Amino acid sequence: MTGASRGIGAAVALEMARHGASVAVNYRRSAQEAEALARNCAGHGVNAAAFQADVAGPEAVAKLFAAVEETLGPVEILVNNAGVALRRLVTETSDGEWEKLIAVNLSGAFYCCRRVLPGMTRRRWGRIINVASVFGLTGAAYEAAYAAAKGGLIAFTKSLAREVGSAGITVNAVAPGPVDTCMLREELTPEEVAALAQSVPAGRLGRAEEIAAACVFLASPAAAYVNGQVLCVDGGWLP
Repeated sequence: MTGASRGIGAAVALEMARHGASVAVNYRRSAQEAEALARNCAGHGVNAAAFQADVAGPEAVAKLFAAVEETLGPVEILVNNAGVALRRLVTETSDGEWEKLIAVNLSGAFYCCRRVLPGMTRRRWGRIINVASVFGLTGAAYEAAYAAAKGGLIAFTKSLAREVGSAGITVNAVAPGPVDTCMLREELTPEEVAALAQSVPAGRLGRAEEIAAACVFLASPAAAYVNGQVLCVDGGWLP
């Protein structure tokens, strides 16, 4: 579980643990939060541990999965959730900001998938779930770089599903709409948050636990014939 120290990632990790999965909590900076989350996951009677790595680099990803496999065993379910956001005009977006968004949101998922696929293929079973965004489907003003990265992740998901489906591996994406997370509240003013909630047909922002439930479904036997799909969890926000 990449990017799991808070928000949607933390909710997914906990829900996976509740359903009996061992959990590797990946984090980049928030060691205390990640370690506390791992303890909470272990409280559900599963093995869990926190692992530091910046998934934007292939060498770091290789070390991460080696540590995970040594500690917890083979990776059978991969949830790519690590991500960064940027709310800025394209003309004001620097080369470094663009490269960071692509590296974390898209390349990181590629590196992680590439690392786990040989083992999944040998075992003839695996579940890959990429956390995208409705912006990857619709685009968004002031979010072009972020939307481009998430759109790329969606295309990658669909393509990889076709590539590995015959090996018993499913690859799907969850595309959250507006979800009440720290990331969202760091980007928007309270007034903008309130207006956003009012724009959702459901009349509220989503909860991280609702995204987690979608991820658990895609990892479950009930979703064995779901492959290459984008599951929007957005309260009806997507047109």
